[in-house]
Amino acid sequence: MNIIQAIILGIVQGLTEFLPVSSSGHLAIIQNLFHINTDGGLLFDVLLHIGTLIAIFLVFWKDIVKLVIEFFGIIGDFFRRFSDPDLIVLSSAYRKFVLLIIVSTIPTGILGYVGRHFVAYASSTLIIPGIGLIITAILLFICDRIGDGRNGIKKISYLNAFEIGMAQGVATIPGISRSGATISVGLMLGIKKETAVKYSFIMSIPAVIGAAVLEIKDAGGTTVTVSTVVAYVVGMIVSAVVGYFAIRFMIGVVRRKRYIYFSIYCMVMGLVAIIGHFLTK
Repeated sequence: MNIIQAIILGIVQGLTEFLPVSSSGHLAIIQNLFHINTDGGLLFDVLLHIGTLIAIFLVFWKDIVKLVIEFFGIIGDFFRRFSDPDLIVLSSAYRKFVLLIIVSTIPTGILGYVGRHFVAYASSTLIIPGIGLIITAILLFICDRIGDGRNGIKKISYLNAFEIGMAQGVATIPGISRSGATISVGLMLGIKKETAVKYSFIMSIPAVIGAAVLEIKDAGGTTVTVSTVVAYVVGMIVSAVVGYFAIRFMIGVVRRKRYIYFSIYCMVMGLVAIIGHFLTK
């Protein structure tokens, strides 16, 4: 892999990870159509994930810092309750946010681990990402016709969190957009638009970290050249910068409710991938 290819894939990752068009689907399509060899691609995938994490931290750093503080506060107050039974552990919206994220992460982790071999196979094809993109297009079409919800963090139930986590787990399939699926399900459950976006992106942090850890383990025996490592790092930086602006753009899209354009795009790309599958057989 050269630097130009790394930049292209970094741009694709940064844009498609946060816009509702499926990063894994686009990366699979581009790599299969243009035969881009990532020379030990698991390591490159890890660095791309780190790039998207950097973008999330840059946009939501205040919320993330508060969530980390409240996480340790929950642990501390849990043990303090043994001496003070009347102590309220979930004393703020951010503390509930922490527990909601944990609940969402459980089904995501289970589905991601159970389906990891299928996801690896699906990434080497065109037809599965194509079908996934069509599913994403349908989700976004439905989402475009849903009114704004009224539920903030305090009114999101733990069942809602589990359902959104299920959506994120299913979205590990290439072509099904993670942000598109989780934001759509959130809106269908009556969650406010801004809250659905924030929840979607922040809840991806443990999932992305978990995926990166698994990939690092699998990529342990991979050997790459110095020039390849440089290309990988450049791709990571590009994905972080592009991802930052993609998140900002996505926040505006949700406010204006303009999913229909992404729905049309996903439908077209899905059909292109499916046609490409049969033409390249």
